[in-house]
Amino acid sequence: MWPDKAYASLENPDTLVFASSDPRGFLRQGDKGGLIIDEAQRHPALFNYLQGYADESGPGRYILSGSNNFLLMERITQSLAGRTAITTLLPLAAAELPPDAIGDSWEAMAWTGFFPRVRTTELPADQFSRDYLATYIERDVRLVKNIGDLSAFRRFVKLCAGRAGQLLNMNGLASDAGISVNTAKSWLGLLEAAWLVVILPPWHENYNKRVIKSPKLYWVDTGLLCHALDIASASDLAYHPYRGAIFENLIVAERYKAAANQGKSPELYFWRDSTGREVDIVDNSSGVPALWECKSGMTIGSDYFKQLDYIGDLMRVPTERRLLAYGGSEDQTRSAATVLAWRTALLRP
Repeated sequence: MWPDKAYASLENPDTLVFASSDPRGFLRQGDKGGLIIDEAQRHPALFNYLQGYADESGPGRYILSGSNNFLLMERITQSLAGRTAITTLLPLAAAELPPDAIGDSWEAMAWTGFFPRVRTTELPADQFSRDYLATYIERDVRLVKNIGDLSAFRRFVKLCAGRAGQLLNMNGLASDAGISVNTAKSWLGLLEAAWLVVILPPWHENYNKRVIKSPKLYWVDTGLLCHALDIASASDLAYHPYRGAIFENLIVAERYKAAANQGKSPELYFWRDSTGREVDIVDNSSGVPALWECKSGMTIGSDYFKQLDYIGDLMRVPTERRLLAYGGSEDQTRSAATVLAWRTALLRP
């Protein structure tokens, strides 16, 4: 993407020694075309030197990237506030994949996930997910938080997987994990900062009510979610008890990426009232709400439209902005809503 810029990864021990022992000399590599510094969070002191270089060289000369979003953002806000433009690199969106990579089933798409390394190499998806989560827990978590009991944190991650698509009860989560509520909140913040999970608040025009109501938990990548749930293959999703939740999570994650990749703030919510009436997604990223209902079944039943009808009328959302994503292969235009096959739903901008 930036062929004229030099590249240096602080993951490389020799490069890290160079940056540590001679930071000015290291940064001078960017004097000509610029410099990409990968895993920049591994040497925080470098950011202090980068201040002056950034001011002298103007915007765009230095590109900083890192796998630990929490630490990277902490260093930027401490030393480079007002000098940076920030872009979040999420897993690939379905629309970024070649057409022949979409596959024949949503189950295969969800189980494989969307990380570039899985999609561009022959590395087995389950091996990647295992290594990715192990690396995150064993290395990155230790850099951010002094977590003494890593087995408790692993259990917490699995419990979060089991709550995908559900209302988030922090007290219940903490109790099941055997930790305090404050610790559960702190650890959940780590998962959010690492872009492992996203939290959807309930939709309410009153912002104060939106904040105090229970949110829902989703995973950014369904491949990691399936691995955390110990789902051994895509075919196991056919009868898995979490099948519906994983399909819903797949659609939520793609809506999130679709907004983020357009430079918009992903404003995703859900709608639920005290009687249990619920619509899965209220997508307000464009400023005009669209309602999404997600059903993993391949056969459309009349009851699929029940919540869209009720809540759509209540919110005064026109029928063309009421969308039903389902596990089948045919798009349909119904009087109650637009029906999107799973493939169309994933590729929708």
